Amino acid sequence: MFNLFSKEKETKKDESHLSLISVAALLIHSAKIDENYTEKEKIIIKKALIEMGADQNYLDEILKDAEIREKDSNQILEFTKEVKNKNIEEKKLVIEALWNIIYSDKKADMYETNLMRRLSGLLYLDAKIVGDIKEKIKSKQ
Repeated sequence: MFNLFSKEKETKKDESHLSLISVAALLIHSAKIDENYTEKEKIIIKKALIEMGADQNYLDEILKDAEIREKDSNQILEFTKEVKNKNIEEKKLVIEALWNIIYSDKKADMYETNLMRRLSGLLYLDAKIVGDIKEKIKSKQ
């Protein structure tokens, strides 16, 4: 009987781990879109993952798996599927991390802003919410 609960707990942990890999892959994709994936961006990604419930002991593993997954993918739809199913607050955390990554070099190029426009639609987020988060991040810069 206790074994059954242990397996159920393990399954939820595995699902959460896979979900975090998808989120991290999306964040990595946004970091690489300007062809300059920096250590500063990795720190932003790790911070976002922690805010989303990642265990600090597994951050490097999640990041490594996400980097492989992002490299092997040719579209962002597989990453956005996971984020789309999250609640509005978790989506806002992801959008905030995305804007932090984009503005980590103090500017947003046309590819980055195009990505954010596409993501707001794919994640079913109101453009005003995404814009408000963008302005909040820009004002901190």
